[in-house]
Amino acid sequence: MSTQSSTLPPHPEKATLEGKNKFLGLWFFLGGETALFATLFGTYLGLRNSNAGGPTAEELFSLPLVFVMTIILLVSSMTSVLAVMAMRRRNMKALLGWFIVTVILGLSFIGLEIYEFYHYTLEGHQFTKSAFASAFYTLLGTHGSHVAFGCAWITALVIRNFKRPLDTYNAPKFYLASLYWHFIDVVWVFIFSLVYLLGVIG
Repeated sequence: MSTQSSTLPPHPEKATLEGKNKFLGLWFFLGGETALFATLFGTYLGLRNSNAGGPTAEELFSLPLVFVMTIILLVSSMTSVLAVMAMRRRNMKALLGWFIVTVILGLSFIGLEIYEFYHYTLEGHQFTKSAFASAFYTLLGTHGSHVAFGCAWITALVIRNFKRPLDTYNAPKFYLASLYWHFIDVVWVFIFSLVYLLGVIG
């Protein structure tokens, strides 16, 4: 596996028209995703007190577990930054290594979220139990599916480029995957604040 390329421009991810177009396309895509999550957040906040006699957010939420999930996701954002920094140093081996760590952290987050949902179900917080439950699982499930998609995206990039040198063709792909990962991390920060902290405070 080649680890360096000294012929690349300073910013290989934006050195070609194709790379610039992909960068612009991602921002349009994230604009649509922002509207989607804004709708889900608005729905949840409007229904968070409609628990139909079921458990309330204050009775359900376990902040220690959510705090661990938050740390895992924030650290994964940092490892994706380290991957991009490795790309700037033309170190393909380090780039792939940091992205593999990012995927492992992402999968750990998903595992904890599945455990969390299972625990809530045992507590009587099923999807159809109340409007609060439906809005909660829809918002969290949509975010979780985005984390899973990000893991699949980065994994595919790592496998596809494992034996290829870094060039102006694959650099934009890695860079955009990193930006997407930061987006889902930012969404989680809002979930942590508006769903969990607000739910515990009441």
